[in-house]
Amino acid sequence: MNRIIVFLGALYLLSCGGNPSNLVRNEASGGALGTSYNLIYLSHEELDLQKQIDSVFDAINHSLSTYIPASDISKINKGDSTLVVDAMFQEVFKLSQDVHKATNGYFDPTVGALVNAWGFGPEKQIQMDSTRVDSLLQYVGFDKVKLTDANTIKKSNPNIYFDFNAIAKGYSIDRLAKLMDAYRVDNYLLEVGGELVAKGQNQLKQKPWIVGIDDPTVENARKLKATIRLQDKALASSGNYRHFREDPVTGKKFVHTIDPTTGFTKNANTLAATVLADNCAKADAYATSFMAMELDLVLKLLRTEQELEAYIIFVDEKGEIQEYMTPGFEALIAKD
Repeated sequence: MNRIIVFLGALYLLSCGGNPSNLVRNEASGGALGTSYNLIYLSHEELDLQKQIDSVFDAINHSLSTYIPASDISKINKGDSTLVVDAMFQEVFKLSQDVHKATNGYFDPTVGALVNAWGFGPEKQIQMDSTRVDSLLQYVGFDKVKLTDANTIKKSNPNIYFDFNAIAKGYSIDRLAKLMDAYRVDNYLLEVGGELVAKGQNQLKQKPWIVGIDDPTVENARKLKATIRLQDKALASSGNYRHFREDPVTGKKFVHTIDPTTGFTKNANTLAATVLADNCAKADAYATSFMAMELDLVLKLLRTEQELEAYIIFVDEKGEIQEYMTPGFEALIAKD
């Protein structure tokens, strides 16, 4: 659901500073997965991992990109039921199952047919009405697909269309973190399209990594709503205030969040959701889900899913901007 969900550029990398003689600040940046990335990693000598970083993105694209016709997911979407999916696809599939269950279906990567129909995917957009939505909903439902023991994908209907974009970006950062760990890098801040994983701290300044969260009420500029200390955690944000499609005739705005339980784009009272978790794929998936869920359901879930911390910005019944932080999130707010 990433065309549905992604709040690109939600965060800034704010940490920079001096250069102690025993540490080297290594950086890598560029474009990948339809967005940009900025990676900061500290080591005791210069460490160029650009080729390895490119390989991670190439592997993600080969497995999970709906925009590459030869990718595994594209082949499955076209009806290949014999393809044996790789370990990355398996991991993303299983995590998606978990989040789908925890959110009562609000996270659903089989929503791809609707993503395309509403004009947010790689396929042709169509004119949508309640009849079209009802006809497409028969292709939506994670209970209609299965990862077999042979690691092939079984679909109850061949027209079911996978779209893992709502989790693939976060998952790519987790893979980059594993790359850093493999090279015994103990301190890094990795960002892809606004999603983040941090480990250790910014030892160049002897301080935690500090990241900023955008104010969702500012549309034509960037203003920070909050800054937090991020250590050994992943963070993902989603919001619908900058990502929408406008009907050229009526001028009506259709937000990028699609409710998989109804099939329609959704204007909920939640403006933005920022989620902390142990891995970025999970944070990414939940941040996406929270934009489709009603606020009371989000708060109920946060009370039961103890491993999640979150910051929710929403509009109350009076039309006023409000915010909610879990205690664990609030404890990370940078005071200076």
